[in-house]
Amino acid sequence: MRDLTNAEKIADFMRVLGRKVRQPARVYFTGGTTAVMMGWRETTIDIDLRFVPDHDELYRELPHLKESLRINIELASPADFIPQLPGWEERSRFIAREGKLDFFHYDAYSQALSKIERGHEQDLKDVEAMISSGLVSKERLYELFKAIEPELYKYPAINPQSFAEAVELVVRID
Repeated sequence: MRDLTNAEKIADFMRVLGRKVRQPARVYFTGGTTAVMMGWRETTIDIDLRFVPDHDELYRELPHLKESLRINIELASPADFIPQLPGWEERSRFIAREGKLDFFHYDAYSQALSKIERGHEQDLKDVEAMISSGLVSKERLYELFKAIEPELYKYPAINPQSFAEAVELVVRID
């Protein structure tokens, strides 16, 4: 059984992966990993990430890291669940460089919209933390949702009307 993942284990993951990989790439953390690193939560179930570019060397290291660090790793990003937001790469926040790997937090707006769409209680708390910390503005969140709204048909798991209503609830100005 693997343990919950905390900030120390995420830092260990970054250091070890950075030492092992010889090809340059960007690693984007998302979900609970971002929440732990930003201090909104103490732990997360797994490290959610995406590699750009994809190359085998990165994937080959994951099973070893899962076992040696006793962590869960999931290859997931907001783009797996909602359309990619324009400018997501430029808005992704740099964390650190380890070896030839640059680590980033995946764009907070993409994460927030993905969490709103999923609608779990913890996800909505994370979105509240993103807004209250100033990482995400309600106005820009709504603008970016409107930018991807015409593409929602490409994601059959999404109910566009329910998603729009959920976004409108979050961005309602108090």
